[in-house]
Parts: sequence; C-alpha cells; structure tokens
Amino acid sequence: MIDLRLLREDPDRVRASQRARGEDVDIVDALLSADERRRSSSVRFDELRSEQKSLGKLIPKATGDEKAELLKKAGELSAAVKAADAEQDEAAAEAQRLLLRIGNIVHPDIPRGGEDDFVVLETVGTPRDFAAEGFEPKDHLELGQTLGAIDVERGAKVSGSRFYYLTGVGALLELALVNAAIAQATAAGFTPMLTPALVKPRAMEGTGFLGQAAQDVYHLEKDDFYLVGTSEVPLAAYHMDEILDAEQLPLRYAGFSPCFRREAGTYGKDTRGIFRVHQFDKVEMFSYIAPEEAEAEHARLLEWEKQWLTSLELPFQVIDTATGDLGSSASRKFDCEAWIPTQGKYRELTSTSNCDEFQARRLSVRMREGKNVRPLATLNGTLCAVPRTIVALLENHQQADGSVRVPEVLRPYLGGREVLEPTAK
Repeated sequence: MIDLRLLREDPDRVRASQRARGEDVDIVDALLSADERRRSSSVRFDELRSEQKSLGKLIPKATGDEKAELLKKAGELSAAVKAADAEQDEAAAEAQRLLLRIGNIVHPDIPRGGEDDFVVLETVGTPRDFAAEGFEPKDHLELGQTLGAIDVERGAKVSGSRFYYLTGVGALLELALVNAAIAQATAAGFTPMLTPALVKPRAMEGTGFLGQAAQDVYHLEKDDFYLVGTSEVPLAAYHMDEILDAEQLPLRYAGFSPCFRREAGTYGKDTRGIFRVHQFDKVEMFSYIAPEEAEAEHARLLEWEKQWLTSLELPFQVIDTATGDLGSSASRKFDCEAWIPTQGKYRELTSTSNCDEFQARRLSVRMREGKNVRPLATLNGTLCAVPRTIVALLENHQQADGSVRVPEVLRPYLGGREVLEPTAK
C-alpha cells in the first residue's frame, strides 16, 4: 500500500498516478475523508478516555448527591467512550479498505497509456529468415506433437481446455530449463526455494493479487486458500511480519513453483498450444532491498533476464510497459518479449517489476538500521516461465526436417543431446 503521509502531503500525485493507471481517481478523496474521520475520532476517543479516567479518581472521594451526580456522568461518559471507540474502528476499517484499493505510485519516467503504448528499449538478436533457408516454420504445437513432447488433446480430456501434458522429451526439456535457470540464479547469489502453491488470504492480498487481478485467481472456498499464480506471492510473504537487519540486505530468492491462472479475461485468445494455459511451472526471482537501492536492483533483475534469454539464443526485445498495463503493486515493469516466428511478433516471456515499499507495507516487512525501523522494498522478476519458453525454443530453433536444435546452455541437462529428433513423421 502507499504511504498515508504521501497521500496527505501530495494528494495530486496520487490522483495523477490513479489517472495514469486508468483507475478510479475519486477514491483518493474518499480515502482522505476516511483518514480525517479516523484521526478526528481517535482524538475524540483519547479525550473522552482521559476525562473518564479523571472522573474515576474523583468518585471514590465523593459522597451523597455529589457522588450520585459523578456516577451518572460516569455512565454517560462510558457510553460516549464506547461510541467513540466504535466510530474510530469503523473509520479505520473504511480507510484501510480504501487504501488497499489504491495502486502503487507509478514511476515518473514510464510511458502513459494502455497495453499497446509500451516503449521498446532494446532489441537483442535477429529473427531467422526461414524463407531464405527454404522452408516454412511450423508452430510449437505441430513441432511438439512431432517430437512426442506435447499432448493437448489428452490434457483437454482430463482437465479441460488450456491444460496439457509434457511427454517424453517435452518433460525432459522442462526439467532442463528449470535446472539451468536455477543454476544461473544460484551463481548470481540467489537462494533456491521450493514454495507453497496454496497460501492464506493475507499473503495473496498483501502482494496485491486480490484487486484488479482477482478474476484470474483460483480460490478454494472450503479451506479459504488461494492457488498462487506465481511464486512471487509466497516469496513476498516469506518474511511477513518480520523486521530484517539492514546488514542482511539484499536478500535474493529464486522460487520454483507451479502457477495457476484462470485467464478469465482472455476468452478466445492464444487458445492453440501451450502459450496461455491455466497451470504451468516457473522460476521466479525475488529481492528484498533498501528502498533507495530498488531502481538499481530493478536494472539488475532485467540484466539477469536478458542473460537467460541470450543463453537460450532467442531473439527478443525489452519494453518499458505503460501505466495502464501495470499490476497494482508495481511502480515500473520491464518485459522481455521473445520473437515467435509463426506469429510474426514478439511475445512476453519474462517480466520484472519494482514494487518499492508497496508490498512490504501491506505485509509488514521492515528493515532495521540502528534504532530506525522502516519498510523495505520488494522486486520480482520471471527467470523462466516454462511453457512460453518451450514455445519460443521450439519455433526459433526448429530445422527443416522437424527436429529442434538444443541451445548449448541446456545440453548438460539433457544428457549432452544437441538435437531433439521427431518421433513421428
């Protein structure tokens, strides 16, 4: 959540951020009003309690009519204190409810607009010219079926649309990707983590996934658990309600987990193959760091993502996403989009977000410097979202006979295999 002091001191900045996100601007004034009610009712409560305590000291010393009058007044004060306490709680609850609906303050340098208003920051590598090579590229599903690697028909039979099996070399390819990604992250100083796939409501709400993203979250109502859409959630909540010493920072974790997404707003979009699915595995980077170091850490996370995609020999572009395409927790987000030959365009493979103090305030994760305790910053970055990476690998490294060349970085994790060979013609 945002700092309430910022809201009081510079409400126009918060309004501008909400407007840039395409979110409700009026909520800022509603929150200011609720915050004022909370503070004034708190002052009123304290004044009444003080008067009540002073009166309580007089009653034992009083006699007769004076005592009766004081007792009457004490009863009235008791009722007033209870009413003020209730008003204080109500105002605080309303302020908290509204505060949770306001997104992080957007970074001043990012482009304004919606999903298509991003700015390309860099292009790495050159897409292959398949026409010059003399053959028409196949899409990832056709390749995956030829390799005996992907089975969407049985995935649909067993679980429904947007589910799939990775079989044979497809399963081995996922394991190779995960192991190679974890190896890179470990070499960069990240602690590998296997995280829970089910979390409590506070963990999901604290990371900002029960606001604008709530429609894509799976909820197990009977047990009141949520299935995570990314290991960012359990990694962000890992240090919930803790105070970390500044000397410990930065703390960097690389989480591997299954991810579950309803994809509620994507009806009819990317329905072929495994590009957009309900369940997938992912390696996610997560950092806890001092707020003043957050922008530099964001740049580092992006560099680690670029290192990974470069090692996979994929052509890609880096974009600065626009304000209307940010998650509620992020102040800035960079995406790396790989070239998908059969789509003739770049598609998102990795994403890294700077959440500043937003998640830490919601989850009560703080840092201690001497006697000073304050919220720290959190950042996240996809290293490898497995299905989309397989899509990009198969299409970009396919050969005319339907085989697929294995990038050198993955070969040690595939028994030295240099090429994935078709199992069926």
